[in-house]
Amino acid sequence: MLPRSGDVLHVTRAASVQFLRPIMFRVIRVLDQPTYDGWLWLEGYELNAAGDAVNRRSIFVQREGLVRIKAAPEPRPHTVRTQRRPVTRTPVRVG
Repeated sequence: MLPRSGDVLHVTRAASVQFLRPIMFRVIRVLDQPTYDGWLWLEGYELNAAGDAVNRRSIFVQREGLVRIKAAPEPRPHTVRTQRRPVTRTPVRVG
C-alpha cells in the first residue's frame, strides 16, 4: 500500500522499531528520497486520540507495516465553470 495525501495511518512497531508506542499519522506527502527497498519517508502530522494534529513529523517506515485507518477522500471530478462577465468600470468621482 502506497499512502496518499490525506490518508490516516496506524503506525506500529511492524512499520519501524522506533514505534514502541503506536501512533496515528495523517499523511501530507510521500517524500521522494532514496531509501531501501520497501521503505519510505512520510511527511505528515501525528494525531491525538481525538484526531487533532499535535506534531508535524517526517517518519521512515516500512510500507508493509502500515495500516490505513481512513482513506483520503476521492478527488472531486472537474466541473465546467461558466464564463465570467467582465467588470463594468465607471469613472471615479473625486470630492
